[in-house]
Amino acid sequence: MFGLKRKNKEMILDNIPNHIGIIMDGNGRWAKKRLQPRIMGHKAGMDALQKVTIDASKLGVKVLTVYAFSTENWSRPEDEVAFIMKLPVEFFDKYVPELDKNNVRIQMIGDRHRLPKDTLAALDNALEKTRHNSGLVLNFALNYGGRAEIVETVRELAQDVLDARLNPGDITEDLISGRLMTSRLPYLYRDPDLVIRTSGELRTSNFLPWQIAYSEFYFTDRLWPDFDGQALKEAISDYNHRHRRFGGL
Repeated sequence: MFGLKRKNKEMILDNIPNHIGIIMDGNGRWAKKRLQPRIMGHKAGMDALQKVTIDASKLGVKVLTVYAFSTENWSRPEDEVAFIMKLPVEFFDKYVPELDKNNVRIQMIGDRHRLPKDTLAALDNALEKTRHNSGLVLNFALNYGGRAEIVETVRELAQDVLDARLNPGDITEDLISGRLMTSRLPYLYRDPDLVIRTSGELRTSNFLPWQIAYSEFYFTDRLWPDFDGQALKEAISDYNHRHRRFGGL
């Protein structure tokens, strides 16, 4: 279903989505409403992410993929981008011990090459510290763009055909899925069951375009820093009121 959240529905949490994707939107508007600089909204959004991750883990979610920074976000004001690039450093320094204690494993998808050294160092440290954890995977989409991901995959497959390592007829959906960045996730949980977007915007913004082909969508007017465990339960409950047919009856 593609629309705003339903209201006055019975809370049902029987079927917890294995993989939830979140487009964390509304940080700047949250700050503006409070007459604060936009960067304060990003800081509040970081706090919300830590809490929602632990709540999702306790509910039994297996993968949480969060859209932290898109390839298009580089066009924002330079000082805002610089601040956002420092957030992973602060996030991992401040919250990794708590996430580690909750058995959360951190992973990342996206283009690493343009990320600042300090950001990469903090990220790699978090990946290493949590790599043996067996609980929820907190998967950061950082400097990520869905179309760029598909283009790069097509280039790799074309090169394999040119090098006679692959026949065109061998290219299948499973093969393509196995070449995308989400192939690093557990096989059964590569594609989101549910995608949540906060702030009331009704678009996917280049977020996992291949992987969300059959995802359920949940849009809420709530701004990301105000999104919490109760809001997550509401989204999952809405998901439970749907019947996923995957093109069938």
